[in-house]
Amino acid sequence: MTLSIREAVRADVPVILNFIRELAVYEKAGHEVEATEASLEEALFGPATVTKAAICEKDGIAIGFACWFLSFSTWQAKNGLYLEDLYVTPEHRGSGAGKALLRHLAKIALESGCGRFEWSVLDWNEPAIRVYEAIGAEPMSEWTRYRLSGDALAAFAAG
Repeated sequence: MTLSIREAVRADVPVILNFIRELAVYEKAGHEVEATEASLEEALFGPATVTKAAICEKDGIAIGFACWFLSFSTWQAKNGLYLEDLYVTPEHRGSGAGKALLRHLAKIALESGCGRFEWSVLDWNEPAIRVYEAIGAEPMSEWTRYRLSGDALAAFAAG
């Protein structure tokens, strides 16, 4: 088995969208996916993109992906790398693919001068939490993440 990680290209959009849908179903939120191939292509490869993606392959077949963007820490006065999604197909979990994707992003973060590499995980996702703790990541339990979206976002912006 040979694992390799490469930068995503436009031709990967259908595969990435399929991975996104599979991840959403795993996270019990399949009904929330609004992305289409066209919107995902624009988001990842359009002229105003701030988002990047990588594909993990086993023997040339895509088995997972990671999607990230740069954030910013005012306290460090440095960019950070924020991992939005990491997904490995169920039959390849435990193969080291997820850890390889995380290591790939950690290297990108360091090469880019980032002070942090951060992500979120659902509190019930014990397999992922075990991987994150095994690589030395620490939960930020004192922080609560908030979100405005949809009608609430529009209403607040208007008012």
